[in-house]
Amino acid sequence: MASFFEQLKQATAVKQQQLLSAAVIAQVQQGQISKSMYIAFLTQAYHHVKHTVPLLMACGGRLPSEQEWLREAIAEYIDEEKGHQEWILADIAACGADAEAVRKNEGEGKVCPAIELMVAYLYHQIDRHNPLALFGMVWVLEGTSVGIGGQMAEKIQQQLNLPDSAMSYLTSHSVLDHEHLKFFESLMNKVDNSEDQQVIIDAANMVFSLYHDMLQTLSLFSTQDAA
Repeated sequence: MASFFEQLKQATAVKQQQLLSAAVIAQVQQGQISKSMYIAFLTQAYHHVKHTVPLLMACGGRLPSEQEWLREAIAEYIDEEKGHQEWILADIAACGADAEAVRKNEGEGKVCPAIELMVAYLYHQIDRHNPLALFGMVWVLEGTSVGIGGQMAEKIQQQLNLPDSAMSYLTSHSVLDHEHLKFFESLMNKVDNSEDQQVIIDAANMVFSLYHDMLQTLSLFSTQDAA
């Protein structure tokens, strides 16, 4: 029988492919990128990444004693993930945009509906259903980052002629998440309860759908200011 990590990949493959077929990914690959599009992406990244540590803490606090091994892993994730939202704000500022508007969720820096729903869904699952739902999000974000993050970062930086100081979030995660994904695979293969497994699969499919919806909004940005 396949490991749970392999089952998770298979059970979410359709939604993952849907995400990867978002129009903006093809636009980036073809060099049809604008700075406003990249800033819009970073803005939405900030609005979910700022919740990563709080979500991890909420998940850890809801785990039963028999899953102490998983709580220890969450502590490692927290050490790795804390402060990453500040990297994103620094990237936004390096692009010449208003990072404080993003921090304050004001004007063009506001969270989009899909990301707001994604974060709310995860808090609800952790609080009212099963805290392991959080690992569905981890699979979506780290799996996608490893799959296309580095390639996207290179294309964006080259096309927009951006300094390294504007690329810290994308470039660092495409490297960091290779190691994270190995760690994640080992964790998932220890999850042997079928109900927990299904919760993770269902959450991953929901997050794939909502993240896809966010990406679709990015293709609305004009490419007229592309370098």
